[in-house]
Amino acid sequence: MASCRGSMSSTTSFSINFPAMRTLFLLLLMFFAVNGQRYDDSLPLGDRPSEWQVTDWFNSKPLKLKELKGDVVLVRWWTGPHCRFCIASSHALNEFHQEFSKDGLQIVGFYHHKSKEPLSKEKVALNVESLGFVFPVAIDYEWLTLTDWWLEGGIRRFTSVTFLIDRNGVVRHIHPGGEYVKGDEAYEQMRIMIRTLLKEKV
Repeated sequence: MASCRGSMSSTTSFSINFPAMRTLFLLLLMFFAVNGQRYDDSLPLGDRPSEWQVTDWFNSKPLKLKELKGDVVLVRWWTGPHCRFCIASSHALNEFHQEFSKDGLQIVGFYHHKSKEPLSKEKVALNVESLGFVFPVAIDYEWLTLTDWWLEGGIRRFTSVTFLIDRNGVVRHIHPGGEYVKGDEAYEQMRIMIRTLLKEKV
C-alpha cells in the first residue's frame, strides 16, 4: 500500500513494531490470495456499524454514532498532507457539507496517522484548518474504528474509505478509498446516494 495505504504509524501514546506489522500484513495478503479473495471483494453494506472509538474532537463536542440516528452520516477516513487522495477529496466533502448539512447530512472526518513522526494533535488541527474542514473531525488512534469497520472485513487497497449511513444507522454506500472529485463517477455516485438517503424517512 502506498499513499493512503500501508502500515500504521506510531502515536504519542504507543509505539508500533514496523517489521511485525509488515509481516502481519504479508500474511494477510497470502491468506486472502490463497482463498481467492481480491481487493474489496466484501463490502459491509447493510450492516449497522458498531460505535466508533475515537477521541480528540475538532470543530465539535465529542459525538456518538448512536446520537446521530435520524441524520444521514458520511464518515471519511483521511490522513496527513502527504495523501493526495485526501486532499483531492476534501473539496467534495466541503461541498457536500455546505450543500446538504441543512437537510440532515452529518459529515464526520476521522484522522488516522501514518507518518513515522509522532502524532501531534496540533498538526492535525492545522491540517483540518488547511483543508477547510468545518464539520466534526476526530482522531482514530491505533486505527481502532478503521480496523473494526473496514480492515478486518477483507483485503483492502486503501484506508481512506468513506461510509454513507442512512437515517436508521445502516451502511448504504461505501467508497472503498482513493479520491472522488467533482465530475468523476465516484463523486456522482456519492452525490446521488446522499440525495436519495436524505429523501428517506426514519
